[in-house]
Amino acid sequence: MLVVVDGRQVRSEADFHRLLAGPLDFGPYYGHNLDALWDRLSTDVERPVELVWTHWDESRANLGTEVFDKICSILTHVQAQDAEWNRRERFTFELRGAHTPPA
Repeated sequence: MLVVVDGRQVRSEADFHRLLAGPLDFGPYYGHNLDALWDRLSTDVERPVELVWTHWDESRANLGTEVFDKICSILTHVQAQDAEWNRRERFTFELRGAHTPPA
């Protein structure tokens, strides 16, 4: 499954959660917070999932660097966990935008 998050639509952390919750079918009890995001992505979401975050630089400006970095950290850790567990079908994450992604 390909999920594209358009960073121009991410003006708050709540926007980010809303944009993922629908396509990934997080269900009515999703907590819309970073702990819930980890819980759903790390164990519950059916693979394969390719998450592409376009215009991420606009999201980072709207969210602030701290929140943006926390979200990216979760996404990166889910991707790494799938690789570590040698999952055949995996979660992958990519930032796409006009600028070089943060290190």
